[in-house]
Amino acid sequence: MTVLTTKPTTVPLAGERRSPLATVRAYVALTKPRIIELLLITTLPVMFLAAHGLPPLWTAVATLVFGTLSAGSANALNCYIDRDIDATMRRTRRRPLAMAEVSPRNALIFGIVLGALSTLGLGLAVNWIAAGLSTAAILFYVFVYSLLLKRRTSQNVVWGGIAGCMPVLIGWSGITGRLDWAPLVLFGVVFFWTPPHTWTLAMRYREDYAAAKVPMLPVVAGERRVVRESIAYTWATVICSLLLWPVAGTTALYPAVAAALGVMCLWEVYRLLGRLNSGKTGVDLRPMRFFHWSNAYLALLFLTVAVDSLL
Repeated sequence: MTVLTTKPTTVPLAGERRSPLATVRAYVALTKPRIIELLLITTLPVMFLAAHGLPPLWTAVATLVFGTLSAGSANALNCYIDRDIDATMRRTRRRPLAMAEVSPRNALIFGIVLGALSTLGLGLAVNWIAAGLSTAAILFYVFVYSLLLKRRTSQNVVWGGIAGCMPVLIGWSGITGRLDWAPLVLFGVVFFWTPPHTWTLAMRYREDYAAAKVPMLPVVAGERRVVRESIAYTWATVICSLLLWPVAGTTALYPAVAAALGVMCLWEVYRLLGRLNSGKTGVDLRPMRFFHWSNAYLALLFLTVAVDSLL
């Protein structure tokens, strides 16, 4: 069994005063900035694709700014809902609510206000289709994933991951005012990419999720099943990524890079199977290697979408 160690959690004493800067940092942490960065990486390139080149500056900036508020809203509300889980898991014990840096009531209000501002901002500065999709993403993440799926089924990240696919549609509709097959293909890429990406993280922190009673697939199933399903979803990701070539009419650059990135991603996930077959288990499987590579895969794939659009 893997033993995870962390620094001891220090909870502020009652009545202890916090500096304004520390308070701001706590509220920013509620929005989970690292997750937002990944969402923005999928939003901006799609706007290049929709515009067949450089998108209008104001539209792009407004979409990114209010899209950031939208993602921050969903993440803050998720922190409010999962505050009991976060206090239990070693990986999340230092989040603002678990550390009592922000009260649950204030976190809830903060999340709702961010959501309202993002919807209003997208509606007025971009268009109401993008605003509607943004609101749908927040509601889906909060009510379907956080409240309904996360604590009840090992398929939580499969269907809950739909919320993380929405920035692709928001970016496209922000430029065109409609949806089309091209963004739906990229929606599929993010949808199929999410489970193996998340499951390999959960393999590393399996004991954490088990202690919090969150039925992630690595908690309720054996490592062989997790690896096999990760392979299947990775194949689906790569195949779906190549569909953008005929659907969007890209240059030859995109399929060449997408294929190369796909081969590397498949290589890494099959290395997991190889280590499993050689008797490796737990952290010796090195699941975080695939987790980090999958981050790079998605970023580079969408960067290629933007570069190809400029060509």
